[in-house]
Amino acid sequence: MSLSLVHSRALLALEARPVCVEVHLANGLPSFTLVGLADTEVKEARERVRSAIQNAGLEFPANKRITVNLAPADLPKDSGRFDLPIALGILAASGQIDGRKLAGYEFAGELSLGGDLRPVRGSLAMSLAIARPAHGAPHTLPRLVLPEGSAQEAALVPQAEVYRAQHLLDVVRQFLPGDAVPETTNGWTRVASAAPSRQPAYPDLADVKGQAAARRALEIAAAGGHSILMVGAPGSGKSMLAQRFAGLLPAMTTEEALETAAVASLGGRFTLDHWAVRPTCAPHHTASAVALVGGGSPPRPGEISLAHRGVLFLDELPEFPRAALEALREPLESGHITISRAAQRAEFPARFQLIAAMNPCPCGYLGSSLRTCRCSPEVVLRYQGKLSGPLLDRIDLHVEVGSLAAEELVNAPPGESTESVRSRVVQARERAMARQGSANQALEGQAIDTQCQLDPAAAKFLNVAATRLGWSGRGIHRCLKVARTIADLAGAQTVQITHVAEAVQYRRVLKAAQ
Repeated sequence: MSLSLVHSRALLALEARPVCVEVHLANGLPSFTLVGLADTEVKEARERVRSAIQNAGLEFPANKRITVNLAPADLPKDSGRFDLPIALGILAASGQIDGRKLAGYEFAGELSLGGDLRPVRGSLAMSLAIARPAHGAPHTLPRLVLPEGSAQEAALVPQAEVYRAQHLLDVVRQFLPGDAVPETTNGWTRVASAAPSRQPAYPDLADVKGQAAARRALEIAAAGGHSILMVGAPGSGKSMLAQRFAGLLPAMTTEEALETAAVASLGGRFTLDHWAVRPTCAPHHTASAVALVGGGSPPRPGEISLAHRGVLFLDELPEFPRAALEALREPLESGHITISRAAQRAEFPARFQLIAAMNPCPCGYLGSSLRTCRCSPEVVLRYQGKLSGPLLDRIDLHVEVGSLAAEELVNAPPGESTESVRSRVVQARERAMARQGSANQALEGQAIDTQCQLDPAAAKFLNVAATRLGWSGRGIHRCLKVARTIADLAGAQTVQITHVAEAVQYRRVLKAAQ
């Protein structure tokens, strides 16, 4: 048979769309043509496939005209994931394996020149796409054949049937012509669908001494899913607090863990050690807008998507490029990012918690009791003015992290542990989920008025505070959601004046020295 069909998948954002690899062998001048909107990496598969087949001891039809079509033709294809299906298509078209036996399988894998299979990124997205067929699709799920490293990722999806192969010959043996059952080899095995059972390990909040106000703000942020900005002098503990924030969040569900792992797999960052561990992404302040929100061709996830269901920590916030910071405004509200290019459009999840830190001035010691600030008021205004009002308005909690004297730092006892704080956070989240089905930060529109029920004294206090401080409508709503979280931590059914008063103090606006 001179025509063969092999099935695979191409990645477009988190989607793994089906691709049919069609291989046709014909008489004529010897050639190897690859079509179907293939990127340079895919076109280079011609040399890898040729060498892999020959070095594996198989016959490459060098005297034939080989045409490989990656259908659909308008779907971009990139990376070396199509090496294995192209090689199998050539072997099936030349009669060295039985093409009929390939039905019901999907393949992906990069080939070395010797025929070894190398991992590919996005295998978890492929497995998720197979396990969640589109509406109206058949219920019979195809089996997925992947290299060893990628197969372990794909097998995290419970419904997936994944096979692991180490070499091209391991795959070829399973599809030889005839009715003989291939011998079991060490290179071809089915991977059990079992996620690691170990508990995630996070740094302990007990390592942080003092800083009661900042610890309280972190607890509120974790309980309600709020973003937070910490302002303080160098060495006051802002980074230490941020690095321990992920441990305060509730344990990830299987669905959340799969979402996070799928995005990390697209970025080539996922390992089994990171399963069900909430990510903490901390890009350097020289990161561009594309590095933060994603981009490229084809589009790749940025730091905000890699921090999905976890923490995005931006240290030295005013030092980030203005364009990069302004690009965060929409994802902070919507929880996703849409990247549009001339030829394609990709959407990535970006439901992260923003933890930002900054110094109050360029020298860092404005308002410090330990050292004198040497910055003029104009310099302080210029430094703080790098952060736009709309961006600050979208950050729920603003907290000052004061410096500790040497005596306080040395003699202070350890702080409250992560485990005890997390238990209160989990209880508050459970109250919110039982009441409205989402975290307080996600409340919108009429749900804010319905769930954030203020008693008369609290409503009057909020009106006075909002008028005097000149808050926008967004600022008032965010204060209401923070107050609802504080009430949940206290176990209160309604939002009282004490809850609103505490929420108001976290809407502090940066002020330069007078």
